[in-house]
Amino acid sequence: MLLTASRTLRSWFRPAIDALFGRNLPFAYRWRLLLLQPISLITYSIATIPWLFSRPFKAEYITVAPGRTLRILVFNQYGPNKEGKLRPLHLDIHGGAFVGGLPEANAQFCARVAEQTGAVVFSTSYRYAPAHPFPAAIDDVDAVLAYLRKHAIEKYGADPNLITVSGDSAGGNLALATALSAPGAVKASVTFYASINLRLSPWQKPYGMPGTTKRLKDPFSFLLPLFDSYPGPVRDRELNNPRMSPYLAKLDDLPENMLLVVPAVDILVYEQLSFAKRLTEEMGESEDYAGRSVGTLYVEKGFHGYLGVPSPPGPKELKDQAWNAGVKFIQDAHRKHGWFWS
Repeated sequence: MLLTASRTLRSWFRPAIDALFGRNLPFAYRWRLLLLQPISLITYSIATIPWLFSRPFKAEYITVAPGRTLRILVFNQYGPNKEGKLRPLHLDIHGGAFVGGLPEANAQFCARVAEQTGAVVFSTSYRYAPAHPFPAAIDDVDAVLAYLRKHAIEKYGADPNLITVSGDSAGGNLALATALSAPGAVKASVTFYASINLRLSPWQKPYGMPGTTKRLKDPFSFLLPLFDSYPGPVRDRELNNPRMSPYLAKLDDLPENMLLVVPAVDILVYEQLSFAKRLTEEMGESEDYAGRSVGTLYVEKGFHGYLGVPSPPGPKELKDQAWNAGVKFIQDAHRKHGWFWS
């Protein structure tokens, strides 16, 4: 109990702790972390309050490296179905600009996936920048996926070779990047406003599609250097690394089926749509890719992070549109590989 309380406090107050006690952090990061702290408390409260008295998940701590554990949430842990068939395995990665966030942030979507597909669903934490720049986050997610695959059958009744992934914002980046560590096993991905091209700093990215000149004023623009603290310190060295920028990944290494949910009000529109366009063109050039698919759902009234806004006042119909499309996409991928759930 005391250990869990300590871990929770450390997680919730990590920005302030890193700002005051973190090693080798520039002052430009420290003062921004202190300003991020109250924002984190608000967003963490929004993510966890709905689950105070009733939870569709249970929390576990798994060891991914000597002396390092990560917190994961497990949804729908029922073991094999009535026919004794292993369930699909789904891994979700939360967003937070690589500098924060909680697995509970995506619990509503994870619960839908578990209930409507029959999969065993996991939502994971990972290490955060600026204390832990690239490749810390993707190393952690890769380690989680390796752990789940290793223990899928005996511990969770899940199929280690029928995997789907999802994630929003930074989590979308990590969802696509971790597929590179398990070639052929990840059958589908669903990403929501994914940040997939980290070769550019946030302030260098075009707003909307090229040619768009209007930009909305971002009240959190003062945090942009902090949001660049995951790739920034190593960008020059890792410029062409698809584990940092899945935008560069080869089609053969990516999930077999991909759906990108792209809200219109975002600096990430261009990289997502151009990524989907490039992959679609590559698929059309070879019959070898006949079983693959890349789709986009363009949400005209959506904005970056809208899925995390409480309803009301958040746009519930837009959330349902994105989540329902994501669940259906995962269901279709399962059916392609012999898993049917009603």
